[in-house]
Amino acid sequence: MLTPDTMEKFAAIVGAKHALTEEADVAPHLLEPRGKFSGSSPLVLQPGSTAEVSAILKLANETGTAIVPQGGNTGLVGGQMPHGEIVLSLSRMNRVRHLDRADNCITLEAGVTLHNAQEAAQSKDLIFPLWIASQGTCQVGGNLATNAGGINVLAYGNTRDLCLGLEVVLASGDIWNGLTSLRKDNTGYDLKHLFIGCEGTLGVITAASMKLLPAPLDRATVFASVASPREALELLSLVRRMSGNAVVAFEVMPRSGVDMTIKHAGCRDPLQAPSDWYVLFELAGFDAEGDMSGKATDILEVAFEEGLVSDATIAASTQAAQDLWRIREAMSEVQRLEGGSIKHDISVPVSKVPAFLDEAIALAKDILPGCRPVPFGHIGDGNIHFNISQPPDADRDAFLARWEEVSARVHDTVRTYQGSISAEHGIGTLKRDELAATKQPVEMNMMRGIKQLLDPNGILNPGKVL
Repeated sequence: MLTPDTMEKFAAIVGAKHALTEEADVAPHLLEPRGKFSGSSPLVLQPGSTAEVSAILKLANETGTAIVPQGGNTGLVGGQMPHGEIVLSLSRMNRVRHLDRADNCITLEAGVTLHNAQEAAQSKDLIFPLWIASQGTCQVGGNLATNAGGINVLAYGNTRDLCLGLEVVLASGDIWNGLTSLRKDNTGYDLKHLFIGCEGTLGVITAASMKLLPAPLDRATVFASVASPREALELLSLVRRMSGNAVVAFEVMPRSGVDMTIKHAGCRDPLQAPSDWYVLFELAGFDAEGDMSGKATDILEVAFEEGLVSDATIAASTQAAQDLWRIREAMSEVQRLEGGSIKHDISVPVSKVPAFLDEAIALAKDILPGCRPVPFGHIGDGNIHFNISQPPDADRDAFLARWEEVSARVHDTVRTYQGSISAEHGIGTLKRDELAATKQPVEMNMMRGIKQLLDPNGILNPGKVL
């Protein structure tokens, strides 16, 4: 329990204005997007500098006060939810410290939103290629803490692959300044990778140096109908081969999900006739004389000849491309308008996605008669959001009450395909108790050892991941 004296000491570090205790001020930090987790906290601290974060953690470590770091509060596994702890909000730390075109590097504080990071890069004719649906709200520190993925992983990798260096405050309050723009630094352990994906359990990321890339000079966005995920993978191979590996995104969607976006998100059906499955892919070119739409046309001609595609459209304008992407990006949010949805963020080897989907869809229909599977996502890197919507006439609460039972069965299937129960969302609270069934005992021991070394008093995001 926090004593009034300790509360006052924490508040003095950030100033009374940025030490929130009123219920209305604290409330936004206690709910997450899915509504699956709710939290409680006596105090939300909003530091404005790395020095203030350092002072907060030093005091927390000395007093044994638990801290939950929080960014944009867009996490989907409960990793950012407090359960009586102090919330450490990084939102005020939102400066772009440096952008260097020669180094193709940007240094950002943790509270910079992903959208603002992208805009900063665009102002210099560069791109920050991380692209996820919550980019208007999510923050770079949270992206790093969860190793966020998104639609461009196929070409540019996860957040981990875009990071050059970090500034991190340890549980002791010590500051590690590992910010660098170096592409090559082979001087021992690469410590930044301990903190990327740690979900705030090993340290608090306060700033990062991230890679930037040249902006494509031309793009082509294609929406096509395919018979099944097997044809989708064959199409991916064809697109890669014929485009010179210019494909930056390749997504798969079922008709059930497209119907929901048409019904609830105002999307239009892009093709004449319905299909069981669709792919949405994008080509990006860096040649001033290139013609990505022409390449897309050539690819589709071969795809039609080989029977991989039954219908397709190429976006004729930027707005048309955005309309096509809206179908994919709205697919998560519209499911809640159809009642309860049991969600999974899994990955399997790319070659095994079709077999996994066949088995998992059959499993879902067997244990939840009348349910509507809506598996969609990043088939190009093996990451599928295997979501299951309730039967139209089912009781929402009764359906959602079976979440753990259903997820256990789906995750067992994932393991048979040597996959992962968390591809890009993290572990948090939602999957914490399943982790030991996924990791080898030696892996769990190493993880616990690292946690003990860096946070011996267990003040950082307790109860998450481990």
